[in-house]
Parts: sequence; C-alpha cells; structure tokens
Amino acid sequence: MEKITESLDRIIKELNLEEIWLPAPAEEIRIACPAINRPGLPLVGYFDRFESERIQIIGKVEYNYLKEMDPEERMTRLDAFFAHKPVAVIVTSSIEILGEMRLCAERYRVPLCRTAETTSSFMAALIAFLDVSLAPRITRHGVLVEVYGEGILILGDSGIGKSETAIELVKRGHRLIADDAVEIKRVSAKTLVGSAPEIIRHYVELRGIGIVDVRRIFGMGAVKMTEKIDLIIKLEHWEQNKMYDRFGLDSETTEILGIRIPTITVPVRPGRNLAVILEIAAMNNRQKKMGYDTAVEFNKRLMKRYEQKETDDGEEDR
Repeated sequence: MEKITESLDRIIKELNLEEIWLPAPAEEIRIACPAINRPGLPLVGYFDRFESERIQIIGKVEYNYLKEMDPEERMTRLDAFFAHKPVAVIVTSSIEILGEMRLCAERYRVPLCRTAETTSSFMAALIAFLDVSLAPRITRHGVLVEVYGEGILILGDSGIGKSETAIELVKRGHRLIADDAVEIKRVSAKTLVGSAPEIIRHYVELRGIGIVDVRRIFGMGAVKMTEKIDLIIKLEHWEQNKMYDRFGLDSETTEILGIRIPTITVPVRPGRNLAVILEIAAMNNRQKKMGYDTAVEFNKRLMKRYEQKETDDGEEDR
C-alpha cells in the first residue's frame, strides 16, 4: 500500500498557522504520522523512543520551563531537541518565539510555525485533521449513497444496476456520494468514511446515456462530499435454486480495512424495485442500531405462538 502523506501547506491553511521559518516551500514538506507529541521529556534530555516523524507541540508549560533557564542552558536543551530533527514544531497560544528556538530551527532545518489557539484546542483540531487526511484507505468499485441518514455502499458486478439504483434514490430525495469508484478511509477503530475521487465527483455513468452531472440536474441537495459507511448492499443476479435469507436472522458482514460492516445480499431480477428495497434496508438498519431488530422480534413472536400451541395440545391430550 502506498504511503499516505499530507503537506504542511494544507495543515497551515486548514488550521490558520503562522509560518515562522520553513526550510522549503510548505507544499514540499510532507507529514506522514497522524500522532503528535508534546516534548516535555525531550526538553529535559530524555530521547529514548523519540519519534521525529511526529509534529511537536510547544505550549505554555514547555515555554515557561525554557524561559526560567539561563540562556546557555536553554540553548543546550533546544539544540539537543532540534538536533533530532522533528518533522515540524508548532508553538501554541501566540507564545513568544525564543531566539534560541528560531536559531536551532534554522540550524537543523526544522519547520517552525505558531498558532493563536490554546494547546488543548489546537491539539484536538490537529489530531482530528490528521486522523482523516492520513487515514488508511482503499478504493472499491461500487456506489455510495446516503439514504435516510445511513451511508449505503452498493457493490455488485458491472451492469447489474448500481448506478441506475443510485439515480432512482436521488430522485426520491436521497444523496449521492460516489459512483463507480469509492475511496474508503478508516478514520477510527470503528468508522469507515467514503468519498469520490475528485475527477468523477458528482458524476454518474448510465449505460446508453453516458455521463450525468447529478449536481447540475438535481441540485446541490442531491450530492454530498463524504459519508460514513453504515451498511453494505451486495447486488447479485437472481439464482433460481439459491436459498436467500427471508427472515433477516442471518448476520452477514464484510471486512474493509479491518472493520466489519453489516452486509445484505439482494438478488436482482426484472420487476424488483431496488430503490424501495434499499430505503427499507436503510430504515431497518437504523432501527437495529437503536436497539430494535424486526427479525428477532418476529422470531420471538413465532416461538411464543409455538409454545402456546404446544401447551394447548398438551391440555387437550389430558
């Protein structure tokens, strides 16, 4: 898998950073690690397990610690820290940039930036940004739509009707995220987010018609940039002798990037309204997440009726 990186330039623009000193244009400086660090221990001389690929955050605590030192000792501590060449150093809370800090940044060619945000709020924003931009990702052939607030990834062979189903859902008031190619990112231990490659964003290919611009035809309310993947629908051609789940008690999942997503296999044949089926699947999946499983409740009702019949038959025998 190709190593994912993000430019320091985008971080600077997204988080409104002030450039103090950069060894190269910001767009050429690449960040590859989503984790960040506050260099408390390194500033006292402990560098075991120091990870230079992490962005280092200097807040008021680190600043006050350095400010209390005499200039010679401060220079020694900062020189040792910058000599390990962290990928970037960001000073928070509009703190004064110490002369020794800038000198060491230039000596070891370490990017140095500053933000007006407090340390806690800035770290939260930076972690959230890096978790998304540096998330593990893959591309799947399929369609991603939002139906009643549920992100549904539609998979299936080419020509089975994925794009046509997406257009019908858009006509019914739902939203398109991606057609043909879906870029999937793992943004947390439990969450996958899908989006469309920029070049085909908001476009749908319909065989016999060609490329359709969904945003232009149906309006801005018919499209969305990204969506969490809550459910996978696999479309397959109907097989006469295949046994399909008719009650919904079977729990099928699909693993993507180490996360298992609930999955439903829907057989396709002429006359089936796939858009309506996907709407019902979305609402049913939402009910399950809220604690109500129709299939389980129906099975309980059947078992209760069966037990009641057994009791009635036993009384008749006596």
